[in-house]
Amino acid sequence: MIDHVDVERVIKARPETVFSFFTDADRWLSWQGITAEIDPRPGGVFRMNVRGDGWASGRFLTVDPYRTIEFTWGWEGDHSPVPPGSSIVRVTLTAVGADATLLHLKHSGLPPPTQPSHREGWHHYLDRLAIRAAGGNPGPDANTAPESDRTSR
Repeated sequence: MIDHVDVERVIKARPETVFSFFTDADRWLSWQGITAEIDPRPGGVFRMNVRGDGWASGRFLTVDPYRTIEFTWGWEGDHSPVPPGSSIVRVTLTAVGADATLLHLKHSGLPPPTQPSHREGWHHYLDRLAIRAAGGNPGPDANTAPESDRTSR
């Protein structure tokens, strides 16, 4: 049984640039999330209000500059099918020529019923990252929850 989601993108930016969009909170929030607390070092906190209506949280496991970043992931809440820290997101960056990066994201440990929504979400957000890391503006996030549904805790 498959327990993961794989997504790849070629991004028109060097690995150093792409990596910075996973280690700097302001840069990360330019393509994913409403608000976040990130401490990108092994054991450091990862906590993000992704769409405005729920918090993903976990801990950083691996931070290998310009190559790999890995963190646990799950959704806060009493009945979450993917509780905080129960799955792992591993992002691997490989230079492609002088000015591009192959980003491979593997999100493992996902229960099968949750895989389609996570696959869809990662496709959406990595499309936004590809635009942002290449110097563009992905515009407002169409996945953001309406203001009345947002949480702030």
